[in-house]
Amino acid sequence: MFAIVDIETCGGKFIYPKGRIIEIAIILHDGLTVVDKFSTLINPGCYISPMYTKITGITNEMVQGAPAFHEVAKKIMEMTEDRIFVAHNSSFDYNFIKEEFASLGAKFKRETLCTVKLSRKLMPGRLSYSLGNLCAGLNIHIENRHRAEGDALATAELLDLLLRLKAAHPQYKNMGAAEIMVRRIDKIKQYILNKIPEECGVYYFLDKEGNIIYIGKSVNMYNRAISHFNSDDKKGKQMLHELYNVDWVLTGSDLIAVLLESDEIKKHKPKYNRVRKSAEFTHAIDWFRDDKDVINFKIVQPDEAENPLLTFNTYMTARERLESWIEEHELCLRFCGLTEEGSVCFNHQIKKCNGICGGEEEIEIYNKRAKKILERYVFEHSNFVLLDRGRNAEERSVVLVQEGKYSGYGFFDAADPVTSPSDLKDMVKKMEGHPDSNDLIKSWMKQKGNMHKRVFPF
Repeated sequence: MFAIVDIETCGGKFIYPKGRIIEIAIILHDGLTVVDKFSTLINPGCYISPMYTKITGITNEMVQGAPAFHEVAKKIMEMTEDRIFVAHNSSFDYNFIKEEFASLGAKFKRETLCTVKLSRKLMPGRLSYSLGNLCAGLNIHIENRHRAEGDALATAELLDLLLRLKAAHPQYKNMGAAEIMVRRIDKIKQYILNKIPEECGVYYFLDKEGNIIYIGKSVNMYNRAISHFNSDDKKGKQMLHELYNVDWVLTGSDLIAVLLESDEIKKHKPKYNRVRKSAEFTHAIDWFRDDKDVINFKIVQPDEAENPLLTFNTYMTARERLESWIEEHELCLRFCGLTEEGSVCFNHQIKKCNGICGGEEEIEIYNKRAKKILERYVFEHSNFVLLDRGRNAEERSVVLVQEGKYSGYGFFDAADPVTSPSDLKDMVKKMEGHPDSNDLIKSWMKQKGNMHKRVFPF
């Protein structure tokens, strides 16, 4: 049932060629008593420093004639097969052995049980849970401390005691020894990771009642889920305590994932999403040409904007952005809607405006600077489709922009004879384009360049 393992090493972590195993012991335990054991020194193929010799008593001369790991790998594999891998601080021993097997091109995967964690559960309140201190406090004799067989036999005695304590414990007596150590978050983590695919899409974290508490997107949803469980973020940890299930939508295209995530967050407003939750955009920076063909910018409410460049949640954030453009491109306050029409702006008086408001600058020259902003925020074509990868190798995706605004997305069979953008329009699922959807598309197009997309204007 149990394979109790202890190793001695010549390094704190497995880093080839240093940090190798120099001794291993395996004690087989059937739940009642020890039934078999195996112990050997191992030649690590590297130098053992005096520091590790002082800890273990194992010298370079002692391992010179010992077998290399690959010579005992089959024995280790056979003795631990179909048994729970037990060790005191099991992650240390287990990861060393797993990496030794990996260096041979082999996989080593076992269910583990840590007697440190099990001791904390069954004997709470102790000052130290090191093997030496625990055994001293429990009158367990360790012969040859910091040698693999001595520590493994002591761990076996400790496991005997822990199993007896478990059998008498009102909460844990009907649970498996390994199950006692597993936190709810660890169980949920395994459940989520077993379900969610390593593909591009949008995922939904759900609580026990099925409410959406977080929405995310990734080109690899499995890896992104792992990052949630490895995060030290306080709010993220709080979310994990409420997490109960996961759902997802495959998109194939990372652009569609970005757009769908943004739309879904605004629709559901999950409690743990920090960005793009607000669907209330109060102001936009609009642009137009006046009767003299001067390019104008103006802060307006979103429903009043004919050609919105950017949208904002407050007037002040819109004003700050517009003022930064004025400063960077020497724009005129009058043609940015910040002073009265027909007047000479204050910036001209302090020589920060070149005087278009007073007829002292040519419109063409002024517009040349203003166009630099338009080039940054306006689509080159008002009506076009973007083609990208689909949800599988036989599929392609399409994103539709009409009249300069995001209109929706869809998928089609890559083998279908699509001859024009009009054909693609019929395959699109119409979406409610939020004011920031265009920003997401522009950012994606700028990031991707022409590597992963094809643009068809119509």
